Amino acid sequence: MDYSAQLTQALDTLHQEGRYRTFIDIERQQGNFPHAIWRRADGSARDVTVWCGNDYLGMGQHPAVLSAMHAALDATGAGSGGTRNISGTTVYHKQLEAELADLHGKEAALLFTSAYIANDATLSTLPKLFPGLIIYSDELNHASMIEGVRRNGGAKRIFRHNDVAHLRDLLAADDPAAPKLIAFESIYSMDGDFGPIAAICDLADEFGALTYIDEVHAVGMYGPRGAGVAERDRLMHRLDIINGTLAKAYGVMGGYIATSAKMCDAIRSYAPGFIFTTSLPPAVAAGAAASVRHMKTDQARRQAHQEQAAKLKLRLKGLGLPIIDHGSHIVPVIVGDPVHTKQLSDMLLEQFGIYVQPINFPTVPRGTERLRFTPSPVHGAEEMDHLVRALDALWSRCELNRAELSA
Repeated sequence: MDYSAQLTQALDTLHQEGRYRTFIDIERQQGNFPHAIWRRADGSARDVTVWCGNDYLGMGQHPAVLSAMHAALDATGAGSGGTRNISGTTVYHKQLEAELADLHGKEAALLFTSAYIANDATLSTLPKLFPGLIIYSDELNHASMIEGVRRNGGAKRIFRHNDVAHLRDLLAADDPAAPKLIAFESIYSMDGDFGPIAAICDLADEFGALTYIDEVHAVGMYGPRGAGVAERDRLMHRLDIINGTLAKAYGVMGGYIATSAKMCDAIRSYAPGFIFTTSLPPAVAAGAAASVRHMKTDQARRQAHQEQAAKLKLRLKGLGLPIIDHGSHIVPVIVGDPVHTKQLSDMLLEQFGIYVQPINFPTVPRGTERLRFTPSPVHGAEEMDHLVRALDALWSRCELNRAELSA
């Protein structure tokens, strides 16, 4: 085989379909978020405003977080020095896990290097702990959940997105004695819709199933202490395993599960994705713990975040743009074509200094390509005005281009 030619063919396919992804080299500016410096390939630079970041609340710049990280870095050095089992567990890791267990009202929490790894490692390990386990997975679950379910070697059932009736049919068709687990999300990040948590918990009770919820796009931002949608809806006690991230609303890095002490003990003892991975640097764990601790009481920041999202959606609707609005903080604008999505993204960046990354297949279905905006409490009125004016100016231009291409 001509390996080089095969690689060229694979990459050319992405280019031809308009799905080739490019990295935008940005330099975040401490104390000046959401502004950043865009470093072009030719060495030039310009100021940009980031409208697609996952640092939803600006906590990556918060003084409490930075202070905790500086203190831990000075005290311990850069890295953890090993896996959690071999010299890589520090007081900072234990403190963070205690904060997370308290956040979710669970006996324990287990820290991973990312929420992707937490999902993959946990879901792929559960059938080892419960032989014959059947996992019922929402069809729009995150790739990390899909991968974990796929790799576990056990039985799986895929239910239509948020379709509780279909889930009931699948549960009823299986052996009542078989161990079961329902895996779903609280907020689905591409459309911003909510999972039917209470209804799924009711089915889990009826059919004797465990519940596994991904709260990645909700922790920090929903609920009285930021524990997520399940906390907002007073349902945390009905969920067996809660997955979350430290890299979005908390502004740092890492992922975790919060569950019973026995479940954490079993996952840490059996999951290769946990056992054989170097643990997070102590400074990162310290910063994450500080962020979680702070957001347990900063309801004003959560409220400001929701207000910003609602304001942006209202203004984009006023322009007649095709946005999806399920009441969450996520603001998707549907373009419907990968080439034009990339074109809009490029023009926003080049002409207006607005950075929003195009979202294409396979992240979203073909024909639903979009720009996904993530307003935050630190996006001010001036930044929002600039964004709305830019979209108003560019949208009609892209509509004309679409018409010319289809003629």
